[in-house]
Amino acid sequence: MLRITDARTGHPVPAAPVRRGLTRVEVHAPGQGADALRVLLVADVLVRALELDGTPVWTLLTGGQERAGLRAAAAALGIRPFEDTGGAGDTAAGLGGAQALHVAPAGTDVADGVLVEVAGVDVEDGAPAGAAGVDVQDGARAGVVDGDDPATLRLALLSGRRDAPVRLDAAALGEAGDTLGRWRRAVADWARLPSRPVPEALRGRLRAAWEDDLDVPEVLRVLREVEEDPDLPPGARFETYAYADRLLGLELTREIGTHA
Repeated sequence: MLRITDARTGHPVPAAPVRRGLTRVEVHAPGQGADALRVLLVADVLVRALELDGTPVWTLLTGGQERAGLRAAAAALGIRPFEDTGGAGDTAAGLGGAQALHVAPAGTDVADGVLVEVAGVDVEDGAPAGAAGVDVQDGARAGVVDGDDPATLRLALLSGRRDAPVRLDAAALGEAGDTLGRWRRAVADWARLPSRPVPEALRGRLRAAWEDDLDVPEVLRVLREVEEDPDLPPGARFETYAYADRLLGLELTREIGTHA
C-alpha cells in the first residue's frame, strides 16, 4: 500500500485508505515556471502509483484555466492532463467521502485531506532557456520550445526526492540525457532476446520504493543495479525496465525496433 507523508503532521498515512476507493488528487501549482511544472510532475507520478495499485483517481488542477503555456509544457513532459477547477471547496463537496491528496509547494494551506509537499527547482544560469525542449526559465509561460527530448527534463526533475529542492543546470540535464539515451538503447537491445518475467525480488524492491513516500530516486537506483547486473537475463532486464516505466513515464521502450 502506498503511504505518503502528510506535510501538516509529518507522519506517513495511507494514500488510499479504502482499497480501490475513489481518490482525489488535487494539484496546486501557482505560477508558470519550473516550480509549477515539478508540482505537476510529482502529481502525475503519484497518480501512476495509485493506478498501479488499482485505485481509481480523479485529478484536478486548481486555477488552471488560463495557463496554456504550463499545460503545454506539462504535456511535453508526458504529464497527463488534469481537469480544471476554480477552487477546491465545491469539488470536495461533490465527491463526498473521497480521499483528498493535495500536491502543492511547501507552505500551501489546504482545507482537507493530505498535503503532499513538493520542493522547488533551482534553475541555474547554465541551464539552457529551452531545457530539453521546455522553456523553464520564462516564468511567464513555461512553454514548449524546439530542442532536445523533453523526457530528459522529466528524468532530471525526478532524480531527487520530491521534498528536497532539485538543481537544474546544464550538467544535470546532460547527465539525465546520457542516462535516458543509454537506457533506451539497452532496452531496445534486450527486447531482441526472449522475454523473462520480472524477478519477484526486483518487483518487490520497486514497489517498496514507490510505496514508501513515492521514493522515485530509489526506483532509479534499482534500475541502475539492473543495468549493471551481468547475471540477470536480458529478457528479465527488459521486463523490469518496462514495469518501472509504468511509474516513471520516460518512454524507455521507445527505441525498440529502431536499431540495426
